[in-house]
This record gives sequence, C-alpha cells and structure tokens, in this order.
Amino acid sequence: MTHFWNTVKRYSGWLLILLCTDIFSALLLWLSDVDAFYTLIGVVVLWSLVLYTTVLFVTMIQEKKKQKQFRNFIENPDEVNEKKLFAAVSHQELEQLRILASVLQEKQNSLGKLQEELRDYEEYVEGWAHEAKTPLSLLIMLLDNRADEIPVPLQAKLNYVRSQLQEDITQMLYYARLKSSTKDYCFEFLDVQSILEEVLEDYAPLLEEKGFVIQNRLGNDLVFSDRRGLGFILSQIISNAIKYCGEAPVLTASMEHTEEGTILLIQDNGVGVRSHDLPYIFQKGFTGDSTDSRKKATGMGLYLTKKMADDLKLKLEAKSEWKKGFSMSVMFPYVSEH
Repeated sequence: MTHFWNTVKRYSGWLLILLCTDIFSALLLWLSDVDAFYTLIGVVVLWSLVLYTTVLFVTMIQEKKKQKQFRNFIENPDEVNEKKLFAAVSHQELEQLRILASVLQEKQNSLGKLQEELRDYEEYVEGWAHEAKTPLSLLIMLLDNRADEIPVPLQAKLNYVRSQLQEDITQMLYYARLKSSTKDYCFEFLDVQSILEEVLEDYAPLLEEKGFVIQNRLGNDLVFSDRRGLGFILSQIISNAIKYCGEAPVLTASMEHTEEGTILLIQDNGVGVRSHDLPYIFQKGFTGDSTDSRKKATGMGLYLTKKMADDLKLKLEAKSEWKKGFSMSVMFPYVSEH
C-alpha cells in the first residue's frame, strides 16, 4: 500500500493534467450543449479515472520489476543480472546504469581479490601459529626433563619466556579465528572444573613463581559452550591476574546460580583497575594507566576475551577497586539438555 501511494504522489502531476483536460473538455461540452454536458460528464470523468488507474497499475508493475532487477544486480553484479536490468529500464536510464554497472563490477572484482588475500593471510597466520608450537613444545619438554640441570633463577626466566610465547601464539591464533569468516565451534556440555584445572596447569610455573594461593570453589557444574573457546577465555583472565598481582596473591574461582544463568566468578587481590579505566578494558589496545606492568601490555588479552565471549553468546562483567583486586564474571545462559 505504501508503494501504491508513493507511486500516486510521483505521478500526481499527470493526474492534475488529466483533470485539467477533463475540466476544459467539460467546459466546451457545457458551452456547446448543456443537456449533453449533464449526460456525458460522468462518462468523461469515469473514463479519465479508469485510464489513469490502468496506466498507474502498469507503471507500478514495471517499477517493481525494475526494482527487483536493480536489487539483484546490486547484490550480485554479474553479466546475467546486468542484461536483465538493462532490459527492464528505459533508454534514458540505460547510459547511467552502464556507468554504475562498470563501477560495481570493478568494486566486486577488487572485493573478491581482497577476500582471497584475507583467506591466504588467515591460513598463513594459523599455519605459523601451529608451526611455532613445535619449538615451544620442545622448550617445555627441555624444561621438564632437564629441570635438575638448570639453575633455579634461569629456570624461572625460561618458564616466563615459555609462558609468554605460549600466550602470544595463542592470542594470534584466536585473533585469526575470530576474524575468520568460518567458525569451527563445537558446543557441548562442559565441566568447568576440568577446564579451569587445565588452564591452571598451563600457568603453574608463573603461579608458583608469584606465590599464588589458588582457592578453587567450583563444584561439578556443567555449562553449554565450546571447550577451546572457554579455555581461551579462562586463560586470558588468569594471565591478566598474574600480570597485575600484588603481594601475597590469591586467585579465587567460584560459581553462582541466578535466574538468568550460571555465573563463573574469578577474583584476584591484585592492583586492580582505576574506576575511570574500567569501562574501556575490553577495547582493542587499551592498557590503562602508565604503570610499568601495563607499559609492556599489548591491550589485546581482554579485547580478544570479549570477542570470544560474544561469539559464544556469553556475558562478561568486570568489577574492580583500585589496589584491592579485580573480578571477572562469565555468565552462561541456561540450556536444556534436550
């Protein structure tokens, strides 16, 4: 109906001309024969309305066809849609459409090349990350098997290098996955306890070096999510706690149940985040204040954590009080096992 009235408004000038013609014809008819005027005026007006309505109806059909062909061409500017569009337009519009078609096809070709280059880049990054894991695994094996031969201070430094390399490679790999056009998530019911223990084991050298006390208060709660994605989220939260820990650091993990869903809460007693920085911690590249620990940060950890959570339909909420700690809650919506 909206399209009909828009068409009427667009061609209202022709209706006005037709009405003026009818008035002029009626005036001539009245001057020539009054009796014929009263007899034929209704027929003249009715014929004008029928003629206008018929022309309007045909015009609407042609415009709908033209709009459909134009939309198809915009979405896919290939030769087939181009021919169909040119056949549906008038000769006056044809030249402008030829220019538009040429520009769109150039843009489409450029976009195709960019997409191909992006796919090649994604494959390269993922391949590089997987290849880099091989020497990293050798380093881990060396540290585990030759621990007695390596001095304790050197071993602590090598463990730090190993953890930092592992985290950087993992961040790069997940950054490429998050930007990829295809996702390979596998959603299932997961035991949060086991995933957290795996992450804590990966960061065990750094946690021991910093003297962390781990308070694991999780039960046997199951959540519906992707194992690798959830593991990445937990690893970034724990890595963040290690980077900004204070004296006598404590890391606490607990689970809460609300009407909206299950909430995993991870808290630490580190330096925390200033109140004016807290709203921006998930922004790409944001590192907050200029302390020494944050000068070395890339600002990618929590950014990727938020992106992964959004992909997995999880809600993140951060709370902090400067110099008194930081907490991150991950809310999992309830999902029926059926």
